Amino acid sequence: MIGAEAIVKCLEKEKTEVVFGYSGVAIDPFWNKILESDIKRVLIRTEQNAAHCANGYARISGKVGVCAVTSGPGATNLITGIATAYADSIPLVAITGQVNSDMIGSDVFQEADISGAVESFVKYSYLVRDVNDIPRIFKEAFYLAGTGRKGPVLIDIPFDVQNAQLEGKFSYPETISMRTYKPTVKGNMVQIKKVIKEVEKAKRPIICVGGGVHLSKATAEIREFAELNSVPVVSTMMGIGVMPTEHPLYFGMVGNNGQSYANRAMNESDLLLMVGARVADRAVNRPDLITENKVMVHIDVDPAEIGKNVGPTIPLVGDIKHIFADFLEQDEHADDHSEWLDVLNGYKKDAAVKTKPAKSGYIKPKDFIVRLSELMKDDAIYVADVGQNQMWSCAYHIVKNGRFITSGGMGTMGYSIPAAMGAKLVDKKKQVVAVTGDGAFQMSMMELATMRQYGINVKIVVMKNGFLGMVREHQHFAYNDNYSMVELQGDPDLSLIAAAYGMEYEKVDGNSDIDAEIKKFLKDDKSALMEVCVDPMELTKEK
Repeated sequence: MIGAEAIVKCLEKEKTEVVFGYSGVAIDPFWNKILESDIKRVLIRTEQNAAHCANGYARISGKVGVCAVTSGPGATNLITGIATAYADSIPLVAITGQVNSDMIGSDVFQEADISGAVESFVKYSYLVRDVNDIPRIFKEAFYLAGTGRKGPVLIDIPFDVQNAQLEGKFSYPETISMRTYKPTVKGNMVQIKKVIKEVEKAKRPIICVGGGVHLSKATAEIREFAELNSVPVVSTMMGIGVMPTEHPLYFGMVGNNGQSYANRAMNESDLLLMVGARVADRAVNRPDLITENKVMVHIDVDPAEIGKNVGPTIPLVGDIKHIFADFLEQDEHADDHSEWLDVLNGYKKDAAVKTKPAKSGYIKPKDFIVRLSELMKDDAIYVADVGQNQMWSCAYHIVKNGRFITSGGMGTMGYSIPAAMGAKLVDKKKQVVAVTGDGAFQMSMMELATMRQYGINVKIVVMKNGFLGMVREHQHFAYNDNYSMVELQGDPDLSLIAAAYGMEYEKVDGNSDIDAEIKKFLKDDKSALMEVCVDPMELTKEK
């Protein structure tokens, strides 16, 4: 068996179902040998999107996503996708081809020190020097990517190592023990009992959930605990969907772009449980404020995150699913916080903003996204891109029993379409809708060819306003409408783009019947492109 065959065998042992990637000579031995496997191969149109596809697949499947590209520019193009996964703790194994071992460091054709280049964006990286190390390295890579605080792992494999013969019979490790890597799963019981006592004492408790809850598959436990104790819940952007949007205990997204009543609820609480969230600037602009006059509990699987931005009263390290299972076991009686909930519902009512009518010819983003959400299937997957469309999606999309995913930590434009493709391949019967802006759409519209080639039927909504809207909005406030490098002139005709890729096309403007158009758009599982005409001067929040 040669190294390339061993790689494929390792992926089979890890029950990998699909590999997203792009070919090239330095990775060709692998792509040649994977033909002998049942693993699905998806040829994307640019390498960055291979990582985004694997990202979406990982988030919906709960498995480790896999992508593979060639050396040099293939590997460097992958970096943004790896960084995107790292920022949101998404488990990936990224495989890159490399030049022959004896040529490394010689600046030969398509050589790049990719393991060095991604050092700050991966949990770990490997440069495979010995073909016999492949089984051990892959076992470690999948273990590292999928445990503790999840994230991407890079494996760089020289061309000659892929073609080298293994000594003896292929053997994949059954177990793994890494002396320097032993993530904590079970929470400390003394700390757990302290938290329960604080919940019992608290008059104004609140839970702030982050993306770690989804990664831990702990949504059921969080909901049960919140409902048992009548504890209100807010979320970071990555925590959207832990609670259904219209759940009576859910009070929206916190942060600069969140709901005012969500921020007020967190600030006025006397007990804050920060769960699977980094307490980063986008969710908490002033960390010192959220610790004033309250007990703060920070629960995270990564001990490095606890105390990094704000010092908790009670730190609790461990896997969220295990910790909340222990909470439920230790919780001896239900607590009533109905008075606190009445206060928060009052804040929510007072904060309601009456939407101004749309200007002639345009659609209000709120009106469209609310109706899209209501007409989507209950378990649909909504993938938001980055920019104004992301802010509107976070504010107005109604999560029922489905998922909401987006690029949070890195804020990578062009994420939604490839991530939606990866999500769709987990279960082709699921309804998957990608919502993007016209700027982000043009960063990944080449993947419409991939969708067509592999029958990946994603519904794509383009919120079209002719600008890089989020930056235009910043320049509106910061530079008094002195716009620079934000106007998108020369945009393509989306009806012709849809026709070129064999997709159905719908357009919604001020004269459209929104419900009728959305129903046509969602009526079957065929790929479709919808253009939504938005006022170029529309802001993310009404003033």
